[in-house]
Formats: sequence, structure tokens, C-alpha cells
Amino acid sequence: MQVSVLGLGLMGRPMARVLRAKGWRVKGWNRSTLSPELLEGIPCLASLEEAAQAEVLLLMLSDSAAVDAVLERLEPYLRAGQVVLDMGTSDPAHSRRHAQRLKARGIGWVDAPVSGGPEGAQSATLAIMAGGEPADYERVRPILEALGRPVHLGGPGAGHTAKVINQLIVGLTIEAVAEAIALAERQGLDPRKLQLALQGGFADSKILQIHGTRMIERRFVPGARVRTQLKDLRLAQALAEQAGLELPHLQSALRFYAELEAAQKGDLDHSALFLRLVP
Repeated sequence: MQVSVLGLGLMGRPMARVLRAKGWRVKGWNRSTLSPELLEGIPCLASLEEAAQAEVLLLMLSDSAAVDAVLERLEPYLRAGQVVLDMGTSDPAHSRRHAQRLKARGIGWVDAPVSGGPEGAQSATLAIMAGGEPADYERVRPILEALGRPVHLGGPGAGHTAKVINQLIVGLTIEAVAEAIALAERQGLDPRKLQLALQGGFADSKILQIHGTRMIERRFVPGARVRTQLKDLRLAQALAEQAGLELPHLQSALRFYAELEAAQKGDLDHSALFLRLVP
């Protein structure tokens, strides 16, 4: 199958390269102009009309608004038999609406957001949470398996619901690790030795080891940005409100990330929540 990757950001670029390396016919498109160095190895298309010729339209866009905008421009060129595969993080309600509208034209929809960051994209080890009709999911499953470990969770919107929950866990764990590293430093412990001491125990996690190192080094080059984490936590808050749940730790994480964005730190890695505790 031909695949057009729409959105060549931090995640879209390595995903496109992995698919090409595994034999898929992949071309890319991006809303803004990117430097040739960033696009090395990815043949790019000049227009959405050209991108729409592929059998699978893989969206790796920043948020629901971006998906809505790109789909509005893309849909006039789509035809029955194609599948739109949304692998960014968006509002599940938007996914259900898109799926219903496209289904009426014979076009499939699968929402399959990912977790694992650029590192997971490069190594094809992404955790992939998929929602969509079973037949549509089966059509794109080989693509998903080339990128990581997909699990089909249910109908349209189920993948994005799972990703919002994933981001809730990530955001709250970053807050917990930030507090732990801050306390360790103030108590005179070497935080790197603390990471080693906790390795393999119940307190261990990728966030402790990877994001914790970013906190220790005060190195916040973005893998995932503060503003993206804030957007995802706001989606989690909306889902919790719909479900009638009060999630108190979510509220504190939301406040910290909102304060970082207000302080013009929205483009830092989301581990920069640490800066709200230790300047």
C-alpha cells in the first residue's frame, strides 16, 4: 500500500523513515516548510491533493484543531476504499465524528495514537492504542505492527481515549519523579545513585530513568513539549468531568504545566515541570 504521512514533526519524521526502511511506499507532507536536513530520506509532496492519492493517509498532527483543519482540506480529494489513520493525540469525540462522516462515503477511519516518544518511533517500539471498525483496523494493522505494538481497544475514539489516559499517567508520573528528585537533591543524595538504587523496584519507571536524567542534568530539549502535555491533560480533565470523576492530582499537574506555558516555557520538554519545584 501507498502511505502518505501528513505531519512531519518530531514523531512523523522517524515514523515515515521506519516505514520506508521496512519497504512501505511512503511520501510525506507538512503544513509548514521544513529544512531539507530535517526531511532527509523522506520524499515530500507539494499538495494535499497529491497526498490524497495514497491508500492510507497517516495523520501525525499536533492536536484536534490541526486534524480538523487538515481533514477539511483533504476530504474533497478522498475516495471510497481509503483509510484515514490518525496517530496523533486528539479528542475522542472528534474521532467519532470524523469516523461517522467518512464512513458514509466508504472511507475508513482508525485512531491509533502512540506512546514512546521519538526514541520509540526511531526504534519501532511504540505502544499503539487503536480504535476503529475491525475491518478498518485489519487493513492498517501491518503498518501499525511495523511501527510498534498495536492493541485494538474498540470502535472509533477508543484509541484516543486510551491515549488520553496514557498521558494522564505520564503527566502525573513526571510530577511524582520531579518531586522525588527535588527531595533527593535537598537531602544531599546523589540523584543518579538514587536512580540506580531504585532500578527494578516498584518505584522504577522509564520516566524515572529517562525524564529523571533530564531533570538532574537540567536538559529539557523536547521529546514531548510542555504545551503538548498540557493539551493532553486538559483532554483528560474533560473526560473526567464527563464521567463525574474528581482527579485531584490531575489538577495540580494541570496547574504546573499551565504556569510553565505562561512563563514562555511551552516548548521545553515536559520533564521541565521540575522547574516549578527547583529553579
